[in-house]
Amino acid sequence: MPKDWVIPPPWSGRDALAAALGISPIVAQVLYNRGIDEVDAARTFLDPQLADIYPPGLLPGATDAADRIVAAVNTGAKIVLFGDYDVDGITGVSILWHCLRLAGAKPEFYIPHRLEEGYGIGTDAIDTLADDGANVIITVDCGVTAIEPAAKAKQRGIELIITDHHTPHTDDNGNVVLPDALIVHPGLPATDETAYPNPNLSGSGVAFKLAWAVAQKVCGTTKVRPEFRDFLLDATGLAALGIVADVVPLTGENRIIAYHGLRGLPHSSLAGIKALIQSAGLVGKKLAGYDIGFKLAPRLNAIGRMGHARLAVDMLTRAEPDEAVRIAANLEQQNRARQVVERKITEEAKRMVVEQGQDADTVRAIVLASEGWHAGVIGIVASRVKDEFGRPTILIAIENGAGQGSGRSIRNFPLHEVLADCREHLLTYGGHAMAAGLKIDVAKIDAFRAAIHHLAGQRLTPADLEPKLRIDDVVDLAGLNERLVADLARLEPFGAENSAPRLATDWLELAGEPRAVGAAGTHLQVTLGDGRARCKGIAFGLAKLLPDLLDHRRCRVAFRPIINEWNGRRSVEMQISDFQFPDK
Repeated sequence: MPKDWVIPPPWSGRDALAAALGISPIVAQVLYNRGIDEVDAARTFLDPQLADIYPPGLLPGATDAADRIVAAVNTGAKIVLFGDYDVDGITGVSILWHCLRLAGAKPEFYIPHRLEEGYGIGTDAIDTLADDGANVIITVDCGVTAIEPAAKAKQRGIELIITDHHTPHTDDNGNVVLPDALIVHPGLPATDETAYPNPNLSGSGVAFKLAWAVAQKVCGTTKVRPEFRDFLLDATGLAALGIVADVVPLTGENRIIAYHGLRGLPHSSLAGIKALIQSAGLVGKKLAGYDIGFKLAPRLNAIGRMGHARLAVDMLTRAEPDEAVRIAANLEQQNRARQVVERKITEEAKRMVVEQGQDADTVRAIVLASEGWHAGVIGIVASRVKDEFGRPTILIAIENGAGQGSGRSIRNFPLHEVLADCREHLLTYGGHAMAAGLKIDVAKIDAFRAAIHHLAGQRLTPADLEPKLRIDDVVDLAGLNERLVADLARLEPFGAENSAPRLATDWLELAGEPRAVGAAGTHLQVTLGDGRARCKGIAFGLAKLLPDLLDHRRCRVAFRPIINEWNGRRSVEMQISDFQFPDK
């Protein structure tokens, strides 16, 4: 289905802002599209400062948690970090592990097995850790819905500290229901009833702020000692991995941490980070958000999907350099295996959508279930299916009469609210507006699917399902130069709510014959001109449009300008994401 290009009108103040900041008017337009139209705000966005990170004392629960953690360290209590198995949890656990080691503790960590135990901390895990002598359990990136496990911890005499950023459950009257434990959470009211300024902090971000609070408590002052200062600077890299990978908004405080963390990752002192960067082929390179999202994070995630995520935490914490390299190689193998399984399930899922008629105009959400699907990769596949059909998608892997599901959503269909409305059909559920997980009895899948379809019909309109491509600005080919690419790069890191700028051209003519390229011939290489300038372009995965391009010989393209380096020569080219052709 052709995408509807959404192009904002040119902002009248773009030239003035560009002149004030010494940037391209195109970048000024992009900033305006992101809601930034003042010089000071734009300057802050382009040059994020660590000094602007909110102090940890503002984070609800952080000060009390730091007090209790340091007291536990001083009494020699056994502290166990219980983390989620995704990148956000892995990096958050690693941050707190290093912090507690600096504070004088000997912390242990527990990462649940994705397939055998599922998401979050359960009562069985509490019993296991209690039997093993745990005195304090600190959750990372999970726990805010753990009502029964919190009660079990109290019964077993364990002090439970929950650090999380997910949406808590509510009762039938809409009242928030929280576990009976000390909770550190950016979305909960602070003790003085003032909200934390950044409710979208990731799980690793929460761990970073708590580590900062612990460092202040240990040092007895807001200005921490050099060893803690160096650790916190290093920890921004770990936090950046979680922030970008967890797709939280890359604005405000999240942007500051991610910006400086990305800059620091190549220089990290951690053997695990060095091994991870080496395995991804990124040694000596300046890192961008793309490198986390498509190279580093998938390797960390893969081990949790295909094996056990504790290996990734081992690599980022206690592994010596040689062992870190071995683990990184294992992560690479698991990532390749994940890609094979993912491709197989994706093709099967797409076929099922059509066979079951869930791509019909009257169906506004997709729910698929199948035996034999790997529960560790269905979240990624759900994202692929959502993108293909433009509908919220939930995939359920069935094994031994039980279903484990993962969903990805679109605007105006917040999954955490929708699943709450369907909770009568579910065993457990949790997550965010755009991504969530669940467990379900197989016998209830049909009723659950019907409920989701009904809610989608109520909440979504046909317009919500129409694929849209948001364009930042329309440009001439003559304006595509290295300075523009450099200016646009200042908007990095890209991610949620700060997507990579997408530009569009006016009508262009073919200047040379286009051709399909790539090992499988799936990509399209073109050269386009407007009568005054020419520019090469590459359209990944769009070779299927070659007949249309040859038929029309004219097009508009949506693209990102990129630098191509070949044989020592640099040139600006277009990475094309979509074509428009004239009506005949």
